[in-house]
Amino acid sequence: MEFLVPWSIIVVLLGCLILLGKLCFKMRSSSAELKSQIRSQSTRYGQITEQFLPLVESYPWDSKHFRFLGSPIDGIQFEEDRIILVEFKSSFSQMSGRQRKIKNLVEQGKVEFELIRAG
Repeated sequence: MEFLVPWSIIVVLLGCLILLGKLCFKMRSSSAELKSQIRSQSTRYGQITEQFLPLVESYPWDSKHFRFLGSPIDGIQFEEDRIILVEFKSSFSQMSGRQRKIKNLVEQGKVEFELIRAG
């Protein structure tokens, strides 16, 4: 009988460890899924917000002359004396590599206009 008590304690402890391991794995999976959902929600919020930003009072130009693109930049603002490529960002979001490249091309004057006739 004395021999069974330590083994039964070991078996119970191993069972508890296995249950704890499964619980930790499940919590880790849930945490990763939650982080993914938060990133996705943040992306959707940003996409919706950027469509309305030209309509807010603080938008510096006439929103009637803004055309939404969505990707790789948010849009183009057409003014009498210039054309402005516009990218909206919220809080701490950063420009993508492609957006930085577009910005650099504009700054280097590597923007052109092409007329293509159909037919």
